[in-house]
Amino acid sequence: MQAEELLRLEGITKRFGTAEVLRGLDLTVLKGEFITLLGPSGCGKTTTLRIIAGLEEPDGGRVLLDGRDVTGLAPHRRDVRMVFQNYALFPHMSVEQNIGYSLKLKKRPRAEIRQTVAGALDLVQLSGYEKRRPQELSGGQRQRVALARAVVSRPSVLLLDEPLGALDLQLRRRMQTELKGLQQRLGITFIYITHDQEEALTMSDRIAVMRDGRFEQTGSAAFVYERPATSYVARFVGGANVLAAVVSSEPGTAAGERSRGGGGTFHFEHPAGRGRASRDPASGAPPQGRVTVAIRGEYLDLSPAGGTARGGGEEDGLAGVILGRSFAGGQLRVTVRLDGSGEEICANRLGFDFSLKDGERVRVTWKAEHAVLVDGEHEAGTAVTAGHKKAEAGI
Repeated sequence: MQAEELLRLEGITKRFGTAEVLRGLDLTVLKGEFITLLGPSGCGKTTTLRIIAGLEEPDGGRVLLDGRDVTGLAPHRRDVRMVFQNYALFPHMSVEQNIGYSLKLKKRPRAEIRQTVAGALDLVQLSGYEKRRPQELSGGQRQRVALARAVVSRPSVLLLDEPLGALDLQLRRRMQTELKGLQQRLGITFIYITHDQEEALTMSDRIAVMRDGRFEQTGSAAFVYERPATSYVARFVGGANVLAAVVSSEPGTAAGERSRGGGGTFHFEHPAGRGRASRDPASGAPPQGRVTVAIRGEYLDLSPAGGTARGGGEEDGLAGVILGRSFAGGQLRVTVRLDGSGEEICANRLGFDFSLKDGERVRVTWKAEHAVLVDGEHEAGTAVTAGHKKAEAGI
């Protein structure tokens, strides 16, 4: 059964003075969806959220909630609540008073307020903390109180403005799991904003990657990660390697064919069929043959130069030298400088592989399905799996 549309942004624009902050945003959000607006500081995430909440008025476009135009409505007339990064709790009120404040304004019966607040506290695992003040709570507990206060009236949409940003890494990761579980139990639509791509990938049903007031790509977390539409998305979401290349042969090229240049060759997926692209700056390929390809570091394989690549299959190789290694958690990150162009490419390996040495010459390889065409050479966001091309890259 297909989910129903709940919220729609149509051509939203916003200026602050001469600065154009939002540039014609279009977005559809479904009922019960957890969608994240992901992007760097200054890209327009918070402004978008404030326009949905009614705290800012757009210069152009419409906000539709449940099919109703709410663009000009005041915040209290929209079935929307917002959780701010600083939680915005009343310091002079207890936990239960903070949570029940909106119900008190609506003049609900005291017994109903007590029962509703108790249920909200149980939901966020804070039963027994009713009489405490915000300053007597930890950061994670204050975040839970802010969430309970927002969801106590069961809004159609809950807006979350980087609510985990002030927490330490361990607590933030635990709260990510709790927040996603809370959203699933409540069935409320969450619109979440963050600049942390790991956070977005962990929690979201769908991600909208923002850049300079526009949506660069929108799709499921897995799709945006595996099939980035542009080099910006590829780099921002997961830090992919991005290589320039020139297509140097037509579809139908034999799998074993090698490039003419000294830079090396590789395969990538393309709907047009099997082919090859060139890493050689002197190849003379026409401009329309130029492509940009993104490859995630975890899909790269390193083998001694002149050796046979592990994994077999349709792999060529780019030769280079190991510049350095760094450790992040249980991963080893290896940086290789490629021959010819001098570009650097990073491979992520699970565990600590001490067989790799700085200064060692290696061959970098990957399978065709793990190299994705980006930057407008194919339809943005389309899974390109119909066939292969081969490339010489690094021009």
